[in-house]
Amino acid sequence: MKKCKITVLKKTFDKELVDEYAVEGFTKCPMLEEGQVFYAHCACPEGFCPEAWKAIYQYVFALAHGAGTGENLFYSGEWIRKPGVAICSCNDGLRPVIFKIEKT
Repeated sequence: MKKCKITVLKKTFDKELVDEYAVEGFTKCPMLEEGQVFYAHCACPEGFCPEAWKAIYQYVFALAHGAGTGENLFYSGEWIRKPGVAICSCNDGLRPVIFKIEKT
């Protein structure tokens, strides 16, 4: 089993939705920073957002066990063109964080 490198690519913020639904003072994700790197294969890495982990762990687990490469590209090759990579986000609809997961 290989570890996966998880890189925080982008922190987003949907101002329109935040203005309509969020509490006063709501900001971009306070837990993670763009460029941060974590390594994992089956457990949430220390310092990683537990809610984001719930959203992406299945891709980490799949890549760590050989999915996403060769003939096993995710979604029959109709999603990510680069083998051994998945681009995912957390489930926060107001300020999702986008991750790149790479098989090491």
